[in-house]
Amino acid sequence: MSFVTDKTQADETNRSGNSATSAHDSVLRLSFNQDYTSLAMGTIKSYFLYTIAQENQTIENRNFEIRPFPNIHQLPYDNVRIIERLYASSLLAVVSDQAPRKLKVCHFKKGTEICSISFPNNIRSVKLNRLKLIVCLDESIYIYNMRDMKVVHMIRDVPVNPDGLCALSSDDKSQYLAYPGSSITGEIQIFDISNLKSGVIISAHDSPLVAMEFDGNGARIATASNKGTVIRIHSVTDGTRLFEFRRGIRRVATIYCFAFSPDSNFLAASSSTGTIHIFRLVTQKEKPTEAPVSWMGTFSRVLEDVAYYLPKQTSEVLTQERAFATVHHPSSETKTIIAITASTDALKLFVAGYDGIVHTYEINTRDGGECQLMNQYSLFQISSSDQTNTFHDGATRKYPPNLLRNETNAIVLTNNAQLADQTYNTAIEQDSFPPLPSPSLGGYDE
Repeated sequence: MSFVTDKTQADETNRSGNSATSAHDSVLRLSFNQDYTSLAMGTIKSYFLYTIAQENQTIENRNFEIRPFPNIHQLPYDNVRIIERLYASSLLAVVSDQAPRKLKVCHFKKGTEICSISFPNNIRSVKLNRLKLIVCLDESIYIYNMRDMKVVHMIRDVPVNPDGLCALSSDDKSQYLAYPGSSITGEIQIFDISNLKSGVIISAHDSPLVAMEFDGNGARIATASNKGTVIRIHSVTDGTRLFEFRRGIRRVATIYCFAFSPDSNFLAASSSTGTIHIFRLVTQKEKPTEAPVSWMGTFSRVLEDVAYYLPKQTSEVLTQERAFATVHHPSSETKTIIAITASTDALKLFVAGYDGIVHTYEINTRDGGECQLMNQYSLFQISSSDQTNTFHDGATRKYPPNLLRNETNAIVLTNNAQLADQTYNTAIEQDSFPPLPSPSLGGYDE
């Protein structure tokens, strides 16, 4: 779903030589990298890269700035439907609508392609970590070594998965892949990609899955079904249900994205309602032994006692945890992806919308409640002076002057710091890859 700006203002902007505002409806893909230090955006025209980092700041000045990212070469890719970056390295995996069955792995700083691999069907999703590259098709999944880009395993007969729903753990020691085990129910299949064997099967929901995400160390996985009312977290090793949260009761919603905090103590979920829910992952043993002396505390204890005697479904509704903190996104009809990063004294929530706007919030990890809006930025170039945009949803938003300048097609959310290219003992130089044939799939033209 895409939105355009108000026509009058867009025309005025275009006449002034700045067409970036009208590009808000061209966002095809947004994705954070594995540790939430980078944001990639695929558009009708090309792709864009953004680096996210907290500046060295005092408690009194906790803002983020947007500055150009140097030394990037654009490759001639149009209609970029899938784009994934390997941590802060120069390695990108790209799939274009022009060739939906072809995966291109490129070095964006050199502006060169490392390899190109064709598949028998359209590529639905791509996942990366330091050791493996995952390519998900409708009914099969390919696993590649990142070092030499050789296919090491193929998972066949995957339940029909047109959205390419899957999750890949980023931890080097806990190498797991998760994908739907059924197209009818919310079953999760865990696959051990280190030993290339199937792991536990988790019956997470009654309805088909729409979202899943591993935590940072690959020990837990969060899931949601197409109803979007209940979010569950399970152990990856034995399938034990660890947490259960209720996003809502009356209103069914589509969960867009999950994000764990770096310490795995919080989980955020964005949805089609426009509200981002943040849940605190506290076990019963970690909770205070005595509830506060208040009518709410008494009422909560009564509900727990009554729930024991009620039918299972009703009992679960009464005992499921609610959100610890929330964000009411200004563009409620815009699809969003989210990320949580840590600073010295707080957690920051990044909300990137398919309207091309990024909002940053501060999470109060002690008291919860409504999160404080810190900044909002346009991912497209707009004028250097303050500018108010009116969007299709009728909302008006004013953006500060410290926005993207016209140096490159990438920006940095940091304070002048140029982040070094991280290799992680992974081959990212073009010369490291010998010429590779496509996997023996019979040869398919694009």
